[in-house]
Amino acid sequence: MIHTHRYHKRLQEARQKRAHRAKQRRVQREREPLQREQARAQRHLQALEQALEELGLPEAIVEELQWKLKAQAKLLGKIFGLMFPAFFGCRTTAELARVRVWDKNLPGKLLGALPKRRWVKHLQRVGREVLVTLWRHVEEKSPATRSRWPWTWVADDRVFKKSGQPLGLVGTWYSGQEHRVRLGIDGLLLLVVVGPGNMRIPVDFTVRRPDPVGPGRPCRDKLTWIQVMLDRTYTALQRLGLALPAPLVVADSWFGDSQLLTHVASHLRGTMVVEGKRTYVFQLSDGRRVTGQELLTRADWPWRDSLQLPGMRYARLTATSLTYGPVTLVIVQEPGEAGYYLLCQATPRTAPCLIRAWKRRRWIEHAFRTLKHLLATEACQVHGEDAYDGHLVWRLLAGLVLFYTTHVLFRGRVTMEEIVFSLKHHWRFLTSKDLELHGLSWELDFKAA
Repeated sequence: MIHTHRYHKRLQEARQKRAHRAKQRRVQREREPLQREQARAQRHLQALEQALEELGLPEAIVEELQWKLKAQAKLLGKIFGLMFPAFFGCRTTAELARVRVWDKNLPGKLLGALPKRRWVKHLQRVGREVLVTLWRHVEEKSPATRSRWPWTWVADDRVFKKSGQPLGLVGTWYSGQEHRVRLGIDGLLLLVVVGPGNMRIPVDFTVRRPDPVGPGRPCRDKLTWIQVMLDRTYTALQRLGLALPAPLVVADSWFGDSQLLTHVASHLRGTMVVEGKRTYVFQLSDGRRVTGQELLTRADWPWRDSLQLPGMRYARLTATSLTYGPVTLVIVQEPGEAGYYLLCQATPRTAPCLIRAWKRRRWIEHAFRTLKHLLATEACQVHGEDAYDGHLVWRLLAGLVLFYTTHVLFRGRVTMEEIVFSLKHHWRFLTSKDLELHGLSWELDFKAA
């Protein structure tokens, strides 16, 4: 059977149409998961914008920076990029300026626009406003409801690595995480953990100077700094009209100074809980003299089983120390972990209350881990000391925004890592007028997109 030329042409056109439609279906199948992921990233970005708005960051910082730098253009997009460089696949400000096509000197100008005290005051103001909002929400509730949302004050310090040009705020400090002395910036942070960890709000931060010159030297040690930060934060909240209960402060063993524990108990009418050391010596109520080592090795204590954590048992003792005076000791043994004991001034608080407060101390470690890994705090490359303070404060605020977004707006259904991963891979396709993001369109050629 002989076919005409027109028949072969129509057959070829039909084959080409089928191949084209098959290619379009294949491309659409490949695009659909990407479009779903980009829609999820767009929702994450909108939630971050909502968190920034609810925490009041744009009005407070952007306006002051615009006035200070006499800038006519909007700075919120630049500030957002410097707070979250990991969202754009960057670690340093130089990489961020290159990726976002900014002036290479712009990050340094923004970070160094305000002096150190102004940066810290912005962090204090934001933290106090969040605490006031949370307290107003439960202030009229019953005591049983308020007891489910206790405030635990957590203090800790961390050494941020610093290499390159030496600065006056860089010194040699002992790094507990690395178990050695290293060169870096020693920062002290004060957090308020609300409830079992539903919210953690940084309320104060400072950088210890190793050897300052001029008035005010020598440098305050970290014990004095923690006392100052506690006093000014608690007093500021009381001046705002908050009838707060006595503070419950937890810190690591190196903050277990007798003067600091006595100050919290006498001036703030609160309780400070630290982990006891094995070398401490106590005299029990029955006259026996024991050391911290004996507290952990002897078995003749009035043990009780924990109702909250199966397998945990604890013993609450009342003792006297030549250094601390009357104290309360709580010996804790958990399955699979080394035993430890908690130390505080004599208090009527129960042992489970003190143990639960001590467990909330891990949230400050989570905060530092977020700063170092997700937000790349140690990757700052600027030349001024004020810029370093601005860098650290902005990253603390960024951690607060991330935590607020995941735990308040998303109610724990999304993790910080998921937000960082989605925005890092799809920020080029996202759109936000305020943040100066103009996403690529899917109407472009597929290879170009």
